[in-house]
Amino acid sequence: MSGGSDVTRGGVEGARPGRDAPTGGHGGRRRRGRRSRGEQPVVPEAEFSSYYGKPVLNKPPWAALDIAGYLYLGGLAGGSSLLAAGGHAFGRPGLARVAKLGAAGAITVSLGALVHDLGRPARFVNMLRVFKPTSPMNMGSWLLAGYAPLTMAAAATDVAGRHRLVGAAATAGAALLGPAVATYTAVLLSDTAVPSWHEGYRELPFVFAGSAACAAAGLALLGAPPGQTGPARRLAVLGAALELGAFRVMERRMGLAAEPFARGRAHRLLRAAEVLTAGGAGLAAYAGADRRCGRGADRRCGRGAALVAGATLLAGSAALRFAVFHAGVASAEDPRYTVVPQRERLRERSGRLDG
Repeated sequence: MSGGSDVTRGGVEGARPGRDAPTGGHGGRRRRGRRSRGEQPVVPEAEFSSYYGKPVLNKPPWAALDIAGYLYLGGLAGGSSLLAAGGHAFGRPGLARVAKLGAAGAITVSLGALVHDLGRPARFVNMLRVFKPTSPMNMGSWLLAGYAPLTMAAAATDVAGRHRLVGAAATAGAALLGPAVATYTAVLLSDTAVPSWHEGYRELPFVFAGSAACAAAGLALLGAPPGQTGPARRLAVLGAALELGAFRVMERRMGLAAEPFARGRAHRLLRAAEVLTAGGAGLAAYAGADRRCGRGADRRCGRGAALVAGATLLAGSAALRFAVFHAGVASAEDPRYTVVPQRERLRERSGRLDG
């Protein structure tokens, strides 16, 4: 008996409905990525659901106080090193000393927070057993290992008033590494699979750079002599513009992955960060605009505004780092932020191939 079908007066004989019958009003193989004219789907479009509602990713196990504090203090240290080098080079010793001490203290506490989260110091030391340029974590470990001694040497020589050449070299070296220290943690977060961190890989380093500049300026406004804080006030305005502008661009580009920034604790922290950063920068500019202020370290004009601006900028920078941390954790807990963007990318890729 033939494997095909014969047409008779009674109809089709030998037909195999399970295989030969067209479905959805269209027979044959349907081209991927395109739907022929008039085709009707047999089954409804599937809705996304994860396996028993479980997250696709394991959420980051890090403690918020340790890791978000580590992110914040590293930025404060890196920005302060740049400000210290500027004060050292342009004859503002009070500003330079505050910034040097701030950088040394911030990076020390930052390393302490990192080691506390790791569990024991040996785990940090073990990261230095290899040199792997493709690993942000490994490169960050080497960066901290080189940067921290420089900040401590710069601060110690300044306080002691001795070995000025060594102190100048250490200050310059810390300033060279400072921008990398302030921003490498953004690269480290973006290198993970956490959606709200990974999708911001282009702009997040600029957000962290602006945040670090604001924090360093805030510390200088709190501790430096009023007549020497001009560079800190200008740095506060530039840092606030960079932080707020880059974050707005990042939110628009991230799409669905930006949604955790608009919900819950991350949203509250982010709004606080925006208000504090913008307000602190405005107060810093106002303190510098007072024409009664001179360069003399004993002038106290605008001191109240400078103190409030400094505290506000420090708080705003901290709020931003904690907002980024909590948004990332929230995006890892909800599988929608992982799967939906993946499907959108696959659909776009399929469309380009078919086109």
